[in-house]
Amino acid sequence: MLYPAPLRDFLMWLGLSGKFRARWSRDIHEEWKRNLLLNRPDLTRAQVDRTSDLMDRAIPDGLVEGYEDLIASLTLPDPDDCHVLAAAIRCSASVIVTFNQRDFPADVLASYGVESQHLDEFVENLFDLDAAAVVAAAQRQRAQLKTPPIDVDHYLEILFRQGLVQATKSLATYRSIL
Repeated sequence: MLYPAPLRDFLMWLGLSGKFRARWSRDIHEEWKRNLLLNRPDLTRAQVDRTSDLMDRAIPDGLVEGYEDLIASLTLPDPDDCHVLAAAIRCSASVIVTFNQRDFPADVLASYGVESQHLDEFVENLFDLDAAAVVAAAQRQRAQLKTPPIDVDHYLEILFRQGLVQATKSLATYRSIL
C-alpha cells in the first residue's frame, strides 16, 4: 500500500507514530515504483529510488529481508503477490494492508497467522487504539505539504479520493486541529 504518494506518506507518518511496525521489502518497493513510473512519466527512476531510500532510513527496521526462499512454497490467487505474503511471514507481521483483498484470501493467510485489511479498516483500527496518534500523523503530513499549502478540506478530500472513506470521516471530526 505504498502507492499512490498520499497514502504512502500517510502510512509513513502513522508508522513513525510507533503504533505499529511498518514493514516492506525490496520487491514491494519495486512494485510501487514500477507502477508510479508507468503512471508518472515526468518522474525519474532516481527520484523514486530516493523516496524508497528515505523510507528505509526513516524506519530503519522497515525493510524485510531473507523472505525470498519462502515465495515458491506459497500459493495465492495471483502468484505475483506471493512475495508480499513471504515478507509478512518472515517478519511475523499480523496484517497485510492492501486494497486488493481478494488476492489475499483469509483462509490462506490465517494458516500463517496473518490477515489482510483494507487500508481504511487499518486506519480505523488505529483510530480505535489511539486517535491522537492518527490525528498527529495527519497533522504532520498536511504540515509538510507546502508547495502549494493544502487546506484541511482539500487534504481530507485527497484522503477520501484515495479510498480512506471512514478514516476521512473520523479525521473530519478533528478538522479544527488538522
